[in-house]
Amino acid sequence: ANVGEEDLNILNEHAKKVKNHAKVQNSEFVALCAKLEEEMVSMSEDEVKEFLQSLGVEESGLEKTIRLSFKELGLINYFTAGVKEVRSWTIKKGSSAPMAAGVIHKDFEKGFIRAETISYDDFIAYKGEAGAKEKGALRIEGKDYIVQDGDVLHFRFNV
Repeated sequence: ANVGEEDLNILNEHAKKVKNHAKVQNSEFVALCAKLEEEMVSMSEDEVKEFLQSLGVEESGLEKTIRLSFKELGLINYFTAGVKEVRSWTIKKGSSAPMAAGVIHKDFEKGFIRAETISYDDFIAYKGEAGAKEKGALRIEGKDYIVQDGDVLHFRFNV
């Protein structure tokens, strides 16, 4: 529900009705202020954090909407990280490594051999693939591996 800044933490009567309806429908509810979301677009990451703290909220309405939408739709993200770019890929939760590879290109799925896998937390903590390898955090996963949200994957395949 789009609410005014003053209604972000204490919902007005209309937003309460929408929230109750969502609850009855077993759905999620997000209150956001579109005006504030627009203002945050031009802010740095640190400024956004400070701004959200001043409003008494942990995440922006947009972030919460995306997170809850992914949850409702049963979706997760995994990453590929190369020298030139890091890219996020969206898959259904419960997807196997070959299925995830197929999102990039069907030949990756068809000729899947293995996935070199690093958890997101390890990738960040060890400052990338080289650091994760050095610390033993890189795993070799086969065709039965179920991709986890945030995994950083490098696919090996042969067609």
